[in-house]
Amino acid sequence: MYRFGTTAPAVSKGPPGAMFGVLKAPTVFTRPSAGDRILTTSSGGEAAYVAGARWIAPASVQFDEALSRAFDADPGRARLIGRGEVAKAQMVLRLEVRTFEAAYVNGPKAPPEIIVQVRGVISRTGDRALVGDQVFEAKVKAADNRVGPIVAAFDEANAKVIGDLVGWINAAGAGLPKE
Repeated sequence: MYRFGTTAPAVSKGPPGAMFGVLKAPTVFTRPSAGDRILTTSSGGEAAYVAGARWIAPASVQFDEALSRAFDADPGRARLIGRGEVAKAQMVLRLEVRTFEAAYVNGPKAPPEIIVQVRGVISRTGDRALVGDQVFEAKVKAADNRVGPIVAAFDEANAKVIGDLVGWINAAGAGLPKE
């Protein structure tokens, strides 16, 4: 079993100011990549799972855990607020993981390219106005066509996307009205 989300994303330095709360809606994953199997695709449109290899938990769960750790470690102003927490959220974050796969773009024997693509949508809670809508993507070539290097590339690509997301959310908070 394998894990990703252990590589720490790059730390952002957002604009100074008061902290603001971000309520994260449930992350949406594509069905083929949401579970505990490692999805691969080929240039011919075929999809398969890596035989005998599984994530330690569903990819959707590990993604959310990595995102939470990134916000906890980031010195920026944004703080994730979980459902049921007693705190006011100024923004709502919706994430749609569109691509989370190992793509064999150079044939089945070559190391795959890991692609992580996430669409983020932020809106203000007060007036529900759209603050931002952006797609984040990372592509990382695995060092070898073995499970260990493939998982390491997933970890690197995921960390890049999450780091970009956290920085984007911190920057979006600069436009929030002072409360």
